[in-house]
Amino acid sequence: MTVEVVHWNPLRPVVPGRLGRLVPVRRRVNNVGDLLGPALVARLLAEHGVDPARGAARRLLTVGSILHLAGPGDVVWGSGVNGKEADLPPGLDLDVRAVRGPLTHRLLREAGVAVPAVFGDPALLWGRFWPREAYADGPWRSVGFVPNLHDVHRHRADPRVIAPQGELHAVVGQIARCDLVVATSLHGIVLAESFGIPARLVPPSAEPMHKYHDYYAGTGRAEVRVAASVDEAVELGGAPPPAWDADALLAAFPLDLWA
Repeated sequence: MTVEVVHWNPLRPVVPGRLGRLVPVRRRVNNVGDLLGPALVARLLAEHGVDPARGAARRLLTVGSILHLAGPGDVVWGSGVNGKEADLPPGLDLDVRAVRGPLTHRLLREAGVAVPAVFGDPALLWGRFWPREAYADGPWRSVGFVPNLHDVHRHRADPRVIAPQGELHAVVGQIARCDLVVATSLHGIVLAESFGIPARLVPPSAEPMHKYHDYYAGTGRAEVRVAASVDEAVELGGAPPPAWDADALLAAFPLDLWA
């Protein structure tokens, strides 16, 4: 029995279109933002000297807009609502230790769930456990642009693009070696800010703004200017840095699941 760290990483056809339905070859999406939660949990358990195999048969939701995946009895640490799915059903039985931001906090409260006022995307802790210096070996960029998964096809020709899919630390390393990060990817922004790198959001083409507003509000920034384009984002430079209580989020980590 172990704790399942819930995250989104489905298998998708390697060949697109109709042919992809006929060719039985699939691979994981491996979108970097969806891989952060399990890696962070493993690192926190290692920091505490805890064997992950000794956990109870529970489910833990961490990084990401994944609360629509929650079920009765699940534990929540820093997750959010994505703004695309239907509202959470009333009376949902969740054990919430922290949420990404106040917008998620309000929606859960309205659904009858008890929620503490502990905010923050756990991915903001990344730079604490994997410092920027750990990724120093590789080419550096003045500007890196991290598109949301649904925006990749729109920006393939931009030499500033950092593809959000691939081996986790390879993608994170490219972000860490930027002087400025521009992104339509939420976790492009979050990872940059975890390293203290200035970052500016550009609106995504296919994602609601809810999760971005939730993240910014959860880090003390109710009003953040969103750039209209990558070029405008470069002109503006980074948004004001996050102001949040990292220690409160760390203290809320549900280590008791492995007791």
